[in-house]
Amino acid sequence: MLLGAFRALIDELHRQLAEQGHPQLQPVHGFALQMINRGGSITDLGRRLGVTKQAAHKTVMGLENLGYAQRRPSATDRRRIDVVLTGRGVEALALSGVILNQLRDEWASRAGEEEMQVLEEVLERASGQDGMDRILGWLGS
Repeated sequence: MLLGAFRALIDELHRQLAEQGHPQLQPVHGFALQMINRGGSITDLGRRLGVTKQAAHKTVMGLENLGYAQRRPSATDRRRIDVVLTGRGVEALALSGVILNQLRDEWASRAGEEEMQVLEEVLERASGQDGMDRILGWLGS
């Protein structure tokens, strides 16, 4: 049920992103944008996403082709190439946060605000982490 709810949330997020000018973004792009926003190289991105450097490189190339990310020389290490978000990437990440907040509020209106808060508390306890800090970190807040 948890995975089904997550899938419903992500599907609706991407439907709305498409309506608002980001039709080519896919869930894998969203996770990559979140990790790119933390800074670093393709190797760093691969480690954060749990994929090979080659898979991270392919994801970055796709995001570059869509205008969401770009590679640039590192300011601290001349041998390294960092991956950064473009303005379009920053916009998509911020819009994702707005949409997710709206979806949370819609779910709370259907389930009840009190029940939603209980659900969030249970999920936080079950995961052993502060879920909102993790989510805000993902969204670059």
